[in-house]
Amino acid sequence: MSIDLKQLKYFLAVAEEKSFSRAAERLHISQPPLSQQIMKLESELGVRLFARTTRTFELTVAGKALMGEAADMLARMRMTIDTIRQIDRGEVGRLRVGIVGSAMWGPIPSLLEQFQTKYPSVTWTLHESGPNVQYEALRAKQIDVGFWREPKLDEDDLKNDHLRQELCFRENVCVAVNEHHRLATLPSIELTDIRDEPMLTLALDKSAFPRYLIQCCVKAGFQPAIFQEASEPQTLLAMVGAGLGVALMPETTSRIGWPGVIFLPIKTDPPSANLYITYTTQDDAPVVRAFLNILNPNAL
Repeated sequence: MSIDLKQLKYFLAVAEEKSFSRAAERLHISQPPLSQQIMKLESELGVRLFARTTRTFELTVAGKALMGEAADMLARMRMTIDTIRQIDRGEVGRLRVGIVGSAMWGPIPSLLEQFQTKYPSVTWTLHESGPNVQYEALRAKQIDVGFWREPKLDEDDLKNDHLRQELCFRENVCVAVNEHHRLATLPSIELTDIRDEPMLTLALDKSAFPRYLIQCCVKAGFQPAIFQEASEPQTLLAMVGAGLGVALMPETTSRIGWPGVIFLPIKTDPPSANLYITYTTQDDAPVVRAFLNILNPNAL
């Protein structure tokens, strides 16, 4: 049996119009090919669909049954086609976003709000973890995109793992000090002003970013004295607020207004806290393309 959607479409038009001529006009075809398709459909089904006389034109019992089924089938097909097109445009689906905690104090919440507004049918989830964990999650396809900070990864390493990394937000590092610290009243400082201060840092084995900051200090002419390491930025700020040391933090950290903490800009060559997005190049996922288009509408 070989029945196609065109035959069902033609049959439905004739059934609704109760006229071959009006159905042909509605379908923008001539009447002979329409009649041929209906005859072919009846032949394939082995039933009569229309009871025709010189004065009447009625559906048979089989025709009435097919009319309801054909209408439902064509409606489902239209819905399926529409869904497929929505998927291709990235309008439905799911997006798993890896992120470092400090990025949520910057522009990322606004970006997610824009994405949700434009693509309300996409389900997205946040997966907060360090760069190393995100990198492996991207390789294992457990997340779709990842956000973390400097330094930018080596292009050859990215290519070997079928990943791409792009700069999405520029940001500098500032110095977080206790409100009673000797530097707290200054409008800005040099990085060398904290050479003798106990340094509080994110865990050096969990991310390249804190190691990059240490190297920036070395480049400025001093080896920082690491006093404590922590897994979360909030823990560092709590220790700064308690007067246990100073910390190098992204400037957007100051937005949270941590009690007892002052954030000081660095005057000369401040280290970068640029935020990068990383995603796989193996799968051209429409929902990822849609997200990247929100991030950089001129890139696609």
